[in-house]
Amino acid sequence: MGIEIITLLIVASLLALMAIGVPLGITTLTVSLATAILYFGPRAGFFIVGANVSEVLHKYELIAVPFFVFMANVLERSGIAKSLFDSMAILGGRFRGSVGVQTCIVAVVLAAMSGIMGGEIVMLGLIALPQMLRLGYDKKLSIGIICAAGALATLIPPSVVLIIYGLAAQVSITKLFAASVVPGLILASLYITYILVRVRLNPAMAPIYDIPETGLPFLKRLTFLSGVILPGLLIGAVLGVIYSGVATVTEAAAIGAVGAVVVAGLRRELSWRMARDAMRQTVLTVGSIIWLVLGAVSLIGIYNRIGGGDFLRGMLTSLDVAPLTVIIVMMLIVMVLGTFLEWIAIIFITVPIFAPVVIDLGFDPVWFGVLFAMNIQIYYLSPPFGPACFFLKSVAPKGIELQHIFAAVLPFMALQAIGLFLVLFFPQLALWLPSILE
Repeated sequence: MGIEIITLLIVASLLALMAIGVPLGITTLTVSLATAILYFGPRAGFFIVGANVSEVLHKYELIAVPFFVFMANVLERSGIAKSLFDSMAILGGRFRGSVGVQTCIVAVVLAAMSGIMGGEIVMLGLIALPQMLRLGYDKKLSIGIICAAGALATLIPPSVVLIIYGLAAQVSITKLFAASVVPGLILASLYITYILVRVRLNPAMAPIYDIPETGLPFLKRLTFLSGVILPGLLIGAVLGVIYSGVATVTEAAAIGAVGAVVVAGLRRELSWRMARDAMRQTVLTVGSIIWLVLGAVSLIGIYNRIGGGDFLRGMLTSLDVAPLTVIIVMMLIVMVLGTFLEWIAIIFITVPIFAPVVIDLGFDPVWFGVLFAMNIQIYYLSPPFGPACFFLKSVAPKGIELQHIFAAVLPFMALQAIGLFLVLFFPQLALWLPSILE
């Protein structure tokens, strides 16, 4: 049986199992086991799958994931997000759209503290969304800001998406973190520019945030910096030790986890109940991630062993088009897979095949990793399965339906596409910072 037919059968099996409700991690693991047994027999098949799984579990860098997830869970429960938002709103002063702009800035800071998207959107949905709606902000604009700004955690370091990509592509996670800083800030700037333009064209969309504190002179407003200091110190500690070369990403993640506990203690929010809840949620989140990793790694390992990787790489490299067009084709494939697969599965299924092709075409895999993360960010918002939309719906006030959220994110998806194309056609936007830090 040709590899083309086997590829179609594997894809059909995956879709069939997911259609009947089998979790994705179990689906990919089942299909990989079945393929291995049919090809190599029960004994050899189980051994090959076990070897693939064992190899990825022994990767030291993977330990960074539970540390960063724990850090995010502690910070979520310590009330630091609310203090940060309040301080930034006051420091921003009185100008139209200030709360929307401050929400974007707070989202960047939260992304730099957590690296995971779901918790950030939930925090912003609980803190910023009611505030904007109370002040009379346009509902669609408010929803779009929360979803788009919250999804910045997929790109801004210490992004868990970039950590998993680095493992799959076997490239430096430190370089990926450095390369994603400017594109992440570009996206945040696009969001802020869009907000300011929209509210200038239609002032009714964003009333001015008029409280006594925002009317104080700027120097007096600096007294409200207390909510910014602790997050700033934590971000500086984590990213500083990474970029300075003092610590690896995994060691920096451990520093971040300890730092989050210290921050919670300084805020007098540290308790046994809070620590227990944070650890419980960390186990649940990391457990689901690991199952997805194991299933995807075992599937792609078997598929590569039977010649599937060479087949797909051959298809991509044989395309009679410009090299940049091949990259665009890869991005389109990722977008299509995003309609029915989790991002972790997409990474481990596609990146081991795409990364060698990217190198053969003369491109930098670090640059491609940033493009990949930006693509995943679009997937987080895109209907009908955009995870960001479902996260926000879980905490949204009554009257906000899923169709409202899907409609609200469309302009921000266009801004994400603009950011992706900027990095696609101007690679130095991503690569200049890693080159400076070398």
